[in-house]
Amino acid sequence: MGQGRGPVKSADRALAAIDFVATQGSASFAEIATALGLPRSSAHGLLSTLVDAGWFVLSAEPRRYRLGLRAWQIGQRYDGHRLLLEKAQPYLDGLVAATGETVQLARLDGVENVYIGISLSPNPMRMASSVGMRLHAHATGIGKALLSVLDEAEARARLGAVVLPQLTPRTLTDVDDILRAVSRARELGFATDDEEFVAGCRCIAVPLTTERETGIAAAMSITMPTARTDDSWPHGLYPPLRDAAQAIRRELGLTGALSP
Repeated sequence: MGQGRGPVKSADRALAAIDFVATQGSASFAEIATALGLPRSSAHGLLSTLVDAGWFVLSAEPRRYRLGLRAWQIGQRYDGHRLLLEKAQPYLDGLVAATGETVQLARLDGVENVYIGISLSPNPMRMASSVGMRLHAHATGIGKALLSVLDEAEARARLGAVVLPQLTPRTLTDVDDILRAVSRARELGFATDDEEFVAGCRCIAVPLTTERETGIAAAMSITMPTARTDDSWPHGLYPPLRDAAQAIRRELGLTGALSP
């Protein structure tokens, strides 16, 4: 048993280090060691191994670790949502042309939405987001749309297993409150974020695919500054967003209503 547990623990630490540096963009030795709760000797050996293997690069001055070429090479081989993105991207671009606002495509990972496709608004004032960014699903419209394709028991289990941060005064953090918002999203066909993730920003989102259908729970959204919304928000944006989602589903050969 002892022989089997060692390598697993080492692998877990290596993956945690890669995830931390990827999230931060860059990190110092002390920041990584503290985040992983490692003594300096263990952290030094781990980071040296990751640098030697090409997962990290270490800049000379200041001495900070960043993802290396190996991380990029492995990432290029992942194609789990390639077909979805290929089918969806023209519709994302079309929605930007029609609305002038940023359109995003995300998939669910635990209780986080991970952005896999983005078409940016041409306006200088817009939500700062990028492919690969991970946000808390409970605080975003696209996250609540993603949670709506889970059955309630599964959504409750996921939300109850983590600490849900209060990001703005409007953020829902009570699991029952979040589930009521998710249930309402199922009834309406869309979910919203009304300054729940960041003040001054609104979002309307619709579910796109379920794990049962494609292996991926995905959703798409239109995000804009609150100042650019009017009295028709969010209902005025729902029809074009819904129609684009339905068109993407047809492209994927999916028919019928979404169900968990």
